[in-house]
Parts: sequence; C-alpha cells; structure tokens
Amino acid sequence: MTNSTDAPDAAAATVSVRGEATVEADPEIVVFAVSVNARARDRREALGNLSRRNEEFGVLVKSFGQAIEKIETSGVSVYPELRRGREEKVRWYRGTVRSRLTVTDFAVVGELVGRISDMELCVIDGPWWQLRADSPAYREARVTAARAAVTRAAEYAEAVGGRLTGLVELADTGTGGGGGGGGGRGRLRFAAARVAGVGGGPDEAPAVIDLEPETQVVEASVEARFTMTQPASLES
Repeated sequence: MTNSTDAPDAAAATVSVRGEATVEADPEIVVFAVSVNARARDRREALGNLSRRNEEFGVLVKSFGQAIEKIETSGVSVYPELRRGREEKVRWYRGTVRSRLTVTDFAVVGELVGRISDMELCVIDGPWWQLRADSPAYREARVTAARAAVTRAAEYAEAVGGRLTGLVELADTGTGGGGGGGGGRGRLRFAAARVAGVGGGPDEAPAVIDLEPETQVVEASVEARFTMTQPASLES
C-alpha cells in the first residue's frame, strides 16, 4: 500500500519568473575631486605655499555656505623630485592636498568650478552626479521589479489556463545603478593656468562653467516563485 504522503500532489504547480525595473531620476548630489598643488626649490617654501593655497581653497569653499554639504581631505603628499642622473640632487619639492567636495545646490556648480579653476596650481576633476544611498528612486525600482514579477507570473499562468494561488519565494537579486547612463558623460578636468602672474588679471572675473545634471539610472531585479492551479486541460 502506498502512503498518500509519498505520492506527488497532482494539484501542485509552480511558476518561476524574474521581475525587472529601470527607473530614471534626477541626481541629488554632485561630487568633485580637487587637488591643491605647490612646487618650490626649497622644501619649507613648498610647504608654506601648499598650506597657504589649501587655506585659500577652504575659505573659498566655505563662502558657498550650505550649498557645499561636505569637504573632505582624501590625501596629502609631499615629496622631493630628483634630477636625472646618478647623483641624488633635489630639483623641486612638490606637495599636493587632495579634497572631495559634495555639492547639493546645483545652481552654484558653474560658479564653483570657475572659481576653483582660477586658483593657483589647483585642479578640479568631475563632476560625478549621484543619488543618495537612501534615495526614493531605489525603493521605486525595487517595488516596480516586484510588481513586474507578479504581473509576469500571472500572465504565464493565464496563458496555460491557470491562475496564481500563492507566493513560495521572493528573492532580491540586486539593485544597481544610481549613475548616469552615459558612461562618464559630462566629465571635466580643469587646471588653473594662473601661476606667478600668468593668466587673467586680478580684477578679471573667473569664468562660469555651465553644467547640466546627468540623469541617474537605477536598475532592480527580483526572482519569484508562485504556486498556481493546474491548467484545466490537465486536471483529472
């Protein structure tokens, strides 16, 4: 005699699907990398110039107030540059302070880039348009992906004459993106040319660089398994 618990349940059927979603959103912050540099024959002079320029950079950034969310020092390097040849003779002493700026007010970005670029031996790199980690765009993408899975599973069940009866498993297979769809589109790099009197005059206003925010693309996907009724044509 066969135990009924060992026999397969003829009424059981499952459908497995993948739900996907792509959401576009406006960026919420923009990030720049800035390098303040100094070079001199004398080590102390190089360090003094570096300190002064970095202080001027900090004052400039703080003048933008709450438009700048964060200024973070990401690295400092001071080193001698040797002359070519066997003798260890120093040609220059070089120094660099690297900073990361997070900007929330896009209206000031053009002026900020222009004024930083106008500083002595200062390099600005970017922009990197971003969403915040808790941006609603990520939730929207996840929810849309889950709903897409339900819709797709219901369509498959209906196509073979059945209907969904329950959820067995729902797995998040990843939420990604938050970057622009242009593969680095909008990237710029400006280095100040005004060194020792070279460049515009002291009364010349720095250029304002017009930058357009880059649309952010967020992708999400889920895998889901549902129970469904057997198609009418297969029921005994």
